[in-house]
Amino acid sequence: MPAVSNRGKAMPDSPIRKLSPLAEKAKARGIKVYHLNIGQPDLPTPPQALKAIQMIDRTTIEYSPSEGIRSFREKLVHYYNRYKIEVEADDIIITTGGSEAVTFAFMSCLDPGDEIIVPEPAYANYEAFAIVAGAVIKSIAANIEEGFALPPLEEFEKLLTPKTMGLMICNPTNPTGYLYTREEMNKIRDLVKKYDLYLFSDEVYREFCYTGSPYISAFHLDGIEQNVVLIDSVSKRYSECGLRIGALITKNKEVRRNVLKFCQARLSPPLIGQIAAEASLDADPEYMLNNYNEYVNRRKFLIDGLNRIDGVYSPIPMGAFYTVARLPVDDADDFCAWMLSEFQYNNQTLFLAPASGFYTLPDKGKDEVRIAYVLKKEDLAICLKILEEALREYPGRKIKIAEEEAIRASLS
Repeated sequence: MPAVSNRGKAMPDSPIRKLSPLAEKAKARGIKVYHLNIGQPDLPTPPQALKAIQMIDRTTIEYSPSEGIRSFREKLVHYYNRYKIEVEADDIIITTGGSEAVTFAFMSCLDPGDEIIVPEPAYANYEAFAIVAGAVIKSIAANIEEGFALPPLEEFEKLLTPKTMGLMICNPTNPTGYLYTREEMNKIRDLVKKYDLYLFSDEVYREFCYTGSPYISAFHLDGIEQNVVLIDSVSKRYSECGLRIGALITKNKEVRRNVLKFCQARLSPPLIGQIAAEASLDADPEYMLNNYNEYVNRRKFLIDGLNRIDGVYSPIPMGAFYTVARLPVDDADDFCAWMLSEFQYNNQTLFLAPASGFYTLPDKGKDEVRIAYVLKKEDLAICLKILEEALREYPGRKIKIAEEEAIRASLS
């Protein structure tokens, strides 16, 4: 039997999906599973997108240009201008989701062995995309006690080597919901400028910023215009995960030339997805406002509820629709699997994402989970009750362990 590739062996399992077989088995046993494990919004797709799909009258579903439909890219220019992101249509390349945008960015800017510094916890697939490109992730851990704020720049500089070529950030952040401040973004700019690094900036959650402070894009940072590669997607803002439409945006012409070669090799991004995504740009302002307000309400309800559960702590996320919460358990991976395979409350259970999968650093996130508040408040209330009961029953609860150790110590 021929051997499989070492690259494939090095690819990490998705922390979001690796427990899916246990969830399916639970459903087969008749247990209702609440999915807080994945960033699939439950809010409706804009009617403009659905109507555009219904009105397609083509007799052939043809290839689109490799860089994406021109009219869509021109329309995106106006969308970005609303956020004071000054770009031209030729700066925008449409991709098959944000995932392809990151992959093509890495493959176009990095050689095998080149290194990227990434604050963690971070979207797990960044590591996978780096492996595809032959690049190496160098991680620096943010701290839950500090709300996952940007670590000191001195810690970044300790990781720099001759092979360091870039930084990867997500703002607002998946999985923590942290939103970088102007001061933090300026520090990132200074580091990028000082060492002439690429700044790969994933900004797919820009619509969902809750602090009242202005959203700071990498394109708002002066002096590094040629260093920035911005990643975007329609999946989250328009509840269009299945369209698989993203974008790679850069003013660096040499990077764009490289990216386009990869785009030509995969022929074209999805035509129907682009038609729907272009129509989505005509969504009523009330559509985004309603979605925004819904996430604000869900966020408050969930975070308040989590922090009322004994032993649970979650900082207040300032963006996106995720939080990373610390649980009183010895191993969150085991706890999440146990909830799906052995636990039920009123014939219901939860599917959470173990946070260890969002770190490449060993032993990080062992007692943390990522929770996506993509369900309505009535369902979140049920989820909070299920979590509270699960923690009460879980054999590996830290408080129980501490109590047992104290009893043993008193008897010795």
